[in-house]
Amino acid sequence: MFMFAVYKNIILGFAVAFVVAVIATKLLIPVLRAMKAGQNIREDGPQSHLKKAGTPSMGGIAILIGIVAGVILTGHFSADSAVILVVLLLFGAIGFLDDYIKVKMKHNLGLRAWQKLLLQIAISVGLAIYMSAASHFGTCVFVPIANIYIDFGIWYVPFIAFVVVAMTNSVNLTDGLDGLASGVSAIVTLFFALLGAGLSMTSSSVCSAAICGACLGFLVFNRHPARVFMGDTGSLALGAGIAACATVMKLEFLLPVAGFIFVAEALSVIIQVVSFKSTGKRVFKMAPLHHHFELSGMKETSVVKMFWAVTAICCIISVCIL
Repeated sequence: MFMFAVYKNIILGFAVAFVVAVIATKLLIPVLRAMKAGQNIREDGPQSHLKKAGTPSMGGIAILIGIVAGVILTGHFSADSAVILVVLLLFGAIGFLDDYIKVKMKHNLGLRAWQKLLLQIAISVGLAIYMSAASHFGTCVFVPIANIYIDFGIWYVPFIAFVVVAMTNSVNLTDGLDGLASGVSAIVTLFFALLGAGLSMTSSSVCSAAICGACLGFLVFNRHPARVFMGDTGSLALGAGIAACATVMKLEFLLPVAGFIFVAEALSVIIQVVSFKSTGKRVFKMAPLHHHFELSGMKETSVVKMFWAVTAICCIISVCIL
Protein backbone atom coordinates (compact mmCIF):
# COMPACT_ATOMS: atom_id res chain seq x y z
CA MET A 1 0.00 0.00 0.00
CA PHE A 2 2.84 2.37 0.82
CA MET A 3 4.54 1.90 -2.57
CA PHE A 4 1.18 2.30 -4.32
CA ALA A 5 0.72 5.66 -2.58
CA VAL A 6 4.25 6.74 -3.55
CA TYR A 7 3.76 5.91 -7.23
CA LYS A 8 0.31 7.50 -7.20
CA ASN A 9 1.85 10.76 -5.93
CA ILE A 10 4.61 10.57 -8.54
CA ILE A 11 2.16 10.02 -11.40
CA LEU A 12 -0.13 12.77 -10.13
CA GLY A 13 2.77 15.21 -9.72
CA PHE A 14 3.99 14.41 -13.23
CA ALA A 15 0.54 14.69 -14.83
CA VAL A 16 -0.40 17.97 -13.13
CA ALA A 17 2.97 19.55 -13.96
CA PHE A 18 2.70 18.42 -17.59
CA VAL A 19 -0.81 19.77 -18.14
CA VAL A 20 -0.16 23.04 -16.30
CA ALA A 21 3.13 23.57 -18.19
CA VAL A 22 1.42 23.00 -21.55
CA ILE A 23 -1.35 25.48 -20.74
CA ALA A 24 1.01 28.02 -19.16
CA THR A 25 3.44 27.88 -22.10
CA LYS A 26 0.65 28.28 -24.65
CA LEU A 27 -0.71 31.32 -22.79
CA LEU A 28 2.76 32.76 -22.18
CA ILE A 29 4.01 32.75 -25.78
CA PRO A 30 1.77 35.61 -27.04
CA VAL A 31 2.54 37.60 -23.88
CA LEU A 32 6.28 37.25 -24.48
CA ARG A 33 5.80 38.23 -28.13
CA ALA A 34 3.89 41.35 -27.07
CA MET A 35 6.74 42.18 -24.67
CA LYS A 36 9.18 41.69 -27.55
CA ALA A 37 11.04 39.25 -25.33
CA GLY A 38 12.78 37.72 -28.32
CA GLN A 39 15.97 35.68 -28.12
CA ASN A 40 19.20 37.42 -29.09
CA ILE A 41 21.39 34.96 -31.00
CA ARG A 42 25.18 34.84 -30.62
CA GLU A 43 26.79 36.43 -33.67
CA ASP A 44 29.72 34.02 -33.37
CA GLY A 45 27.40 31.00 -33.16
CA PRO A 46 26.31 28.68 -35.99
CA GLN A 47 24.87 30.71 -38.86
CA SER A 48 21.87 28.38 -39.06
CA HIS A 49 20.75 29.72 -35.68
CA LEU A 50 20.39 33.31 -36.86
CA LYS A 51 16.87 32.54 -38.13
CA LYS A 52 15.89 31.85 -34.50
CA ALA A 53 16.39 35.49 -33.57
CA GLY A 54 13.21 36.95 -32.13
CA THR A 55 11.81 33.61 -30.88
CA PRO A 56 10.29 34.36 -27.45
CA SER A 57 12.56 33.57 -24.51
CA MET A 58 11.83 33.48 -20.76
CA GLY A 59 9.53 30.49 -21.34
CA GLY A 60 11.05 29.00 -18.21
CA ILE A 61 8.35 30.88 -16.31
CA ALA A 62 5.84 28.28 -17.55
CA ILE A 63 8.15 25.46 -16.41
CA LEU A 64 8.30 26.94 -12.92
CA ILE A 65 4.52 27.30 -12.77
CA GLY A 66 4.11 23.67 -13.83
CA ILE A 67 6.61 22.39 -11.25
CA VAL A 68 5.06 24.31 -8.36
CA ALA A 69 1.57 23.15 -9.32
CA GLY A 70 2.73 19.57 -9.71
CA VAL A 71 4.33 19.47 -6.26
CA ILE A 72 1.67 21.33 -4.30
CA LEU A 73 -1.43 19.78 -5.86
CA THR A 74 -0.32 16.23 -5.08
CA GLY A 75 -1.15 16.97 -1.46
CA HIS A 76 2.18 15.51 -0.40
CA PHE A 77 4.13 18.57 0.71
CA SER A 78 6.96 18.37 3.24
CA ALA A 79 10.00 20.30 4.44
CA ASP A 80 12.12 18.55 1.81
CA SER A 81 9.63 19.51 -0.92
CA ALA A 82 9.69 23.09 0.31
CA VAL A 83 13.46 23.41 0.32
CA ILE A 84 13.73 21.95 -3.20
CA LEU A 85 11.10 24.39 -4.48
CA VAL A 86 12.72 27.35 -2.70
CA VAL A 87 16.12 26.58 -4.23
CA LEU A 88 14.57 26.04 -7.67
CA LEU A 89 12.55 29.28 -7.53
CA LEU A 90 15.45 31.37 -6.22
CA PHE A 91 17.68 30.21 -9.05
CA GLY A 92 14.78 30.81 -11.42
CA ALA A 93 14.59 34.37 -10.06
CA ILE A 94 18.28 34.89 -10.86
CA GLY A 95 17.63 33.65 -14.37
CA PHE A 96 14.53 35.81 -14.74
CA LEU A 97 16.47 38.91 -13.72
CA ASP A 98 19.19 38.00 -16.19
CA ASP A 99 16.67 37.42 -19.00
CA TYR A 100 14.77 40.61 -18.19
CA ILE A 101 17.93 42.72 -18.42
CA LYS A 102 18.72 41.11 -21.78
CA VAL A 103 15.23 41.95 -23.05
CA LYS A 104 15.35 45.54 -21.81
CA MET A 105 18.89 46.18 -23.07
CA LYS A 106 18.34 44.24 -26.33
CA HIS A 107 21.65 42.39 -26.24
CA ASN A 108 22.91 38.95 -25.26
CA LEU A 109 24.45 39.99 -21.92
CA GLY A 110 22.40 40.22 -18.73
CA LEU A 111 23.75 40.10 -15.21
CA ARG A 112 27.52 40.11 -14.90
CA ALA A 113 29.06 36.68 -14.39
CA TRP A 114 30.34 37.50 -10.91
CA GLN A 115 26.90 38.74 -9.85
CA LYS A 116 25.21 35.51 -10.92
CA LEU A 117 27.94 33.41 -9.35
CA LEU A 118 27.75 35.15 -5.97
CA LEU A 119 23.97 34.78 -5.84
CA GLN A 120 24.20 31.11 -6.83
CA ILE A 121 26.84 30.38 -4.20
CA ALA A 122 24.82 32.13 -1.49
CA ILE A 123 21.71 30.05 -2.21
CA SER A 124 23.73 26.84 -2.53
CA VAL A 125 25.46 27.43 0.80
CA GLY A 126 22.03 27.99 2.37
CA LEU A 127 20.86 24.61 1.01
CA ALA A 128 24.01 22.89 2.33
CA ILE A 129 23.62 24.38 5.79
CA TYR A 130 19.96 23.37 5.91
CA MET A 131 20.71 19.80 4.83
CA SER A 132 23.56 19.41 7.31
CA ALA A 133 21.24 20.45 10.13
CA ALA A 134 17.89 18.97 9.06
CA SER A 135 18.83 15.75 7.32
CA HIS A 136 18.96 12.51 9.27
CA PHE A 137 22.32 11.82 7.57
CA GLY A 138 23.77 15.22 8.45
CA THR A 139 26.98 15.90 6.54
CA CYS A 140 27.22 12.36 5.17
CA VAL A 141 27.10 11.63 1.45
CA PHE A 142 26.33 8.26 -0.12
CA VAL A 143 29.10 6.80 -2.30
CA PRO A 144 27.77 4.37 -4.95
CA ILE A 145 29.64 1.13 -5.77
CA ALA A 146 31.26 1.23 -2.31
CA ASN A 147 27.72 1.47 -0.88
CA ILE A 148 28.81 3.49 2.11
CA TYR A 149 28.11 6.91 3.58
CA ILE A 150 31.11 9.18 4.05
CA ASP A 151 30.99 12.09 6.47
CA PHE A 152 32.34 15.17 4.70
CA GLY A 153 32.39 17.19 7.91
CA ILE A 154 33.46 20.81 7.33
CA TRP A 155 33.85 20.06 3.62
CA TYR A 156 30.16 19.26 3.20
CA VAL A 157 29.04 22.87 2.69
CA PRO A 158 31.61 23.74 -0.02
CA PHE A 159 31.01 20.34 -1.65
CA ILE A 160 27.25 20.88 -1.94
CA ALA A 161 27.74 24.48 -3.07
CA PHE A 162 30.05 23.25 -5.83
CA VAL A 163 27.61 20.51 -6.89
CA VAL A 164 24.65 22.89 -7.14
CA VAL A 165 26.51 25.72 -8.88
CA ALA A 166 28.25 23.33 -11.28
CA MET A 167 25.04 21.52 -12.22
CA THR A 168 23.13 24.77 -12.63
CA ASN A 169 25.63 26.28 -15.03
CA SER A 170 26.07 22.99 -16.88
CA VAL A 171 22.34 22.87 -17.66
CA ASN A 172 22.54 26.51 -18.68
CA LEU A 173 25.31 25.70 -21.19
CA THR A 174 23.29 22.75 -22.52
CA ASP A 175 20.37 25.02 -23.41
CA GLY A 176 21.49 25.82 -26.95
CA LEU A 177 19.40 23.64 -29.28
CA ASP A 178 15.66 23.21 -29.66
CA GLY A 179 14.46 20.74 -27.04
CA LEU A 180 17.93 19.79 -25.82
CA ALA A 181 17.97 21.04 -22.23
CA SER A 182 14.28 20.33 -21.63
CA GLY A 183 14.54 16.80 -23.04
CA VAL A 184 17.73 15.83 -21.20
CA SER A 185 16.39 17.33 -17.96
CA ALA A 186 13.17 15.35 -18.34
CA ILE A 187 15.06 12.06 -18.70
CA VAL A 188 17.37 12.76 -15.74
CA THR A 189 14.51 13.78 -13.45
CA LEU A 190 12.44 10.75 -14.49
CA PHE A 191 15.39 8.62 -13.37
CA PHE A 192 15.57 10.39 -9.99
CA ALA A 193 11.79 10.17 -9.57
CA LEU A 194 11.79 6.39 -10.04
CA LEU A 195 14.95 5.98 -7.98
CA GLY A 196 13.53 8.05 -5.15
CA ALA A 197 10.38 5.95 -5.18
CA GLY A 198 12.44 2.80 -4.84
CA LEU A 199 14.27 4.35 -1.89
CA SER A 200 10.96 5.51 -0.32
CA MET A 201 11.99 9.17 -0.65
CA THR A 202 8.55 10.43 -1.62
CA SER A 203 9.18 14.19 -1.41
CA SER A 204 12.20 14.11 -3.72
CA SER A 205 10.42 11.68 -6.05
CA VAL A 206 7.37 13.93 -6.40
CA CYS A 207 9.55 17.00 -7.02
CA SER A 208 11.60 15.12 -9.63
CA ALA A 209 8.42 13.86 -11.31
CA ALA A 210 6.98 17.38 -11.37
CA ILE A 211 10.17 18.73 -12.97
CA CYS A 212 10.01 15.93 -15.54
CA GLY A 213 6.35 16.62 -16.34
CA ALA A 214 6.90 20.38 -16.63
CA CYS A 215 9.89 19.85 -18.95
CA LEU A 216 7.87 17.58 -21.23
CA GLY A 217 4.94 20.02 -21.18
CA PHE A 218 7.29 22.81 -22.21
CA LEU A 219 8.89 20.53 -24.82
CA VAL A 220 5.58 20.48 -26.70
CA PHE A 221 6.42 24.04 -27.79
CA ASN A 222 10.21 23.89 -27.42
CA ARG A 223 10.87 20.99 -29.80
CA HIS A 224 12.25 21.81 -33.26
CA PRO A 225 11.33 24.27 -34.66
CA ALA A 226 11.02 25.88 -31.22
CA ARG A 227 8.22 28.36 -30.68
CA VAL A 228 9.68 29.44 -27.35
CA PHE A 229 12.95 29.16 -25.42
CA MET A 230 13.26 28.65 -21.66
CA GLY A 231 15.98 31.27 -21.20
CA ASP A 232 18.09 31.44 -18.05
CA THR A 233 14.82 31.53 -16.10
CA GLY A 234 14.31 27.89 -16.97
CA SER A 235 17.85 26.54 -17.33
CA LEU A 236 19.15 27.89 -14.01
CA ALA A 237 16.03 26.70 -12.20
CA LEU A 238 16.21 23.21 -13.74
CA GLY A 239 19.89 22.78 -12.89
CA ALA A 240 19.30 23.87 -9.31
CA GLY A 241 16.17 21.73 -9.00
CA ILE A 242 17.94 18.60 -10.22
CA ALA A 243 20.90 19.24 -7.91
CA ALA A 244 18.60 19.94 -4.95
CA CYS A 245 16.67 16.69 -5.49
CA ALA A 246 19.94 14.72 -5.64
CA THR A 247 21.19 16.50 -2.51
CA VAL A 248 18.05 15.68 -0.52
CA MET A 249 18.39 12.05 -1.63
CA LYS A 250 22.12 12.09 -0.71
CA LEU A 251 22.92 10.88 -4.24
CA GLU A 252 25.14 13.74 -5.38
CA PHE A 253 27.72 11.35 -6.86
CA LEU A 254 25.14 9.99 -9.31
CA LEU A 255 24.63 13.41 -10.87
CA PRO A 256 27.70 13.34 -13.14
CA VAL A 257 26.71 9.86 -14.35
CA ALA A 258 23.00 10.36 -15.01
CA GLY A 259 23.67 13.96 -16.08
CA PHE A 260 26.72 13.07 -18.18
CA ILE A 261 25.58 15.28 -21.05
CA PHE A 262 25.49 18.30 -18.74
CA VAL A 263 29.01 17.53 -17.54
CA ALA A 264 30.29 16.98 -21.08
CA GLU A 265 28.84 20.32 -22.23
CA ALA A 266 30.52 22.18 -19.36
CA LEU A 267 33.85 20.38 -19.80
CA SER A 268 33.87 21.16 -23.52
CA VAL A 269 33.71 24.87 -22.73
CA ILE A 270 36.45 24.61 -20.09
CA ILE A 271 38.72 22.59 -22.38
CA GLN A 272 38.12 24.98 -25.27
CA VAL A 273 38.96 28.06 -23.22
CA VAL A 274 42.04 26.54 -21.57
CA SER A 275 43.36 25.19 -24.87
CA PHE A 276 42.86 28.44 -26.75
CA LYS A 277 44.41 30.59 -24.02
CA SER A 278 47.40 28.31 -23.54
CA THR A 279 48.13 27.17 -27.11
CA GLY A 280 46.03 29.41 -29.34
CA LYS A 281 44.32 26.31 -30.76
CA ARG A 282 40.76 25.06 -30.36
CA VAL A 283 39.96 21.45 -29.52
CA PHE A 284 36.36 21.69 -30.74
CA LYS A 285 34.96 23.43 -33.80
CA MET A 286 32.81 25.37 -31.34
CA ALA A 287 31.80 25.01 -27.70
CA PRO A 288 29.56 23.97 -26.00
CA LEU A 289 29.77 20.43 -27.37
CA HIS A 290 26.42 20.44 -29.20
CA HIS A 291 27.70 23.17 -31.54
CA HIS A 292 30.75 21.04 -32.36
CA PHE A 293 28.52 18.27 -33.68
CA GLU A 294 26.41 20.77 -35.60
CA LEU A 295 29.45 22.25 -37.33
CA SER A 296 30.68 18.72 -38.03
CA GLY A 297 27.67 18.25 -40.29
CA MET A 298 24.97 16.77 -38.04
CA LYS A 299 21.45 18.17 -38.16
CA GLU A 300 20.26 19.97 -35.05
CA THR A 301 17.49 17.42 -34.50
CA SER A 302 19.99 14.55 -34.85
CA VAL A 303 22.29 16.07 -32.23
CA VAL A 304 19.37 16.49 -29.82
CA LYS A 305 18.16 12.91 -30.30
CA MET A 306 21.70 11.59 -29.84
CA PHE A 307 22.11 13.50 -26.58
CA TRP A 308 18.70 12.24 -25.38
CA ALA A 309 19.75 8.65 -26.14
CA VAL A 310 23.10 9.04 -24.37
CA THR A 311 21.29 10.45 -21.32
CA ALA A 312 18.91 7.48 -21.22
CA ILE A 313 21.86 5.08 -21.40
CA CYS A 314 23.68 6.96 -18.64
CA CYS A 315 20.62 6.74 -16.41
CA ILE A 316 20.51 2.97 -16.95
CA ILE A 317 24.22 2.82 -16.07
CA SER A 318 23.44 4.76 -12.90
CA VAL A 319 20.91 2.10 -11.90
CA CYS A 320 23.54 -0.58 -12.47
CA ILE A 321 26.02 1.34 -10.31
CA LEU A 322 23.53 1.28 -7.44
